Amino acid sequence: MIELDDQQQAARMWFESLRDRICAEFEAIERKAGSEAAFGYTSWDRLDPDGSPGGGGVRGLMKGEVFEKVGVNVSTVGGRFSPEFAKTIHGAGEDPSFFATGISLVAHMANPHVPAVHMNTRFLVTTRRWFGGGADLNPPLPYEEDTADFHARLRAACAAHDPTFYPRFSKWAEDYFFIPHRGVHRGVGGIFYDHLEGPFEASFAFTRDVGEAFLDVFPKLVRRRMNTPYGDADKARQLEWRGRYAEFNLIYDRGTLFGLKTGGNVDAILMSLPPLATWS
Repeated sequence: MIELDDQQQAARMWFESLRDRICAEFEAIERKAGSEAAFGYTSWDRLDPDGSPGGGGVRGLMKGEVFEKVGVNVSTVGGRFSPEFAKTIHGAGEDPSFFATGISLVAHMANPHVPAVHMNTRFLVTTRRWFGGGADLNPPLPYEEDTADFHARLRAACAAHDPTFYPRFSKWAEDYFFIPHRGVHRGVGGIFYDHLEGPFEASFAFTRDVGEAFLDVFPKLVRRRMNTPYGDADKARQLEWRGRYAEFNLIYDRGTLFGLKTGGNVDAILMSLPPLATWS
C-alpha cells in the first residue's frame, strides 16, 4: 500500500464513491430494460520498477442490453516516472516522484441512437498538485437536443465556480478531441481541463461538480434514446464511428499513454476500446 496524505485520501474516496453511484445508476437502467446485467469488478496491483508497492485500482465492467460495453475504473497509484516520461508531466521534470488517483469511464451503447460517452477526473501530485479531467459526448447519430442538454449541464457546473471555465474548457475539449489524420472531431464535445491548481478545496469542489453533472445528465440522455428503433444503416454508421474512436484513443489520448507509461493494468487502460468496430 502507498501512504496517502489527507488531500490524496479525500480525492481517492470521492472518486470511489462517484464510481459506486454511477454503476448503480447504469445497472438501474439495465433493469428498466429487463436486463439482469451488472458490473463485475477486478482489482489489480501495481509495482514500481524496483518492485516496491505502487498502488493499484479496480476495473468495473458491464455488458448489457443497453450498455453494450461500459467500463468504470478507479485507480490510485504512485512511484517514479521514467526520466524521459517525467519530462512530459507537469512538475515532474526535476523530481520524477508522482501520485495519481482518478476515475475513468467509457460507455459504448447497443442502440446507435444513444450517444457513447467518456468521463474522467483525476488528482495528480508531482512537485505540483492539480486536478484535471472532463466529459465529452460521442454520438454516432447526433441529436441537437442531446448535445445542447449535455453542454448546458456542464456549463452550469462551470458557472458555479468561474465564468471563464466553460468557454475555456469547452474550447479545450474541441481542440483536444480532434483526430488530425481524419480531420474530424471525435464527437460533439464537452469540457476538458488540466493542471487546475490553486487552493485544493476550490479545485476539488469543481472536480466534484463535474462528476455530479455527468451523473445527472448522461442517464437522462440514455433513457431518452434507448428505445429508439434503428436499422442496419444506423448500426453500420455506429460501427464505422467506433473505428474513429478507437483510433483517437490508441494514438492521441493522454490517459492511455499515462496508464501504459506508468505500469497500469492493460485491460483497465484499454477498456475504452469498443466491443466491435469496422473500417470500410
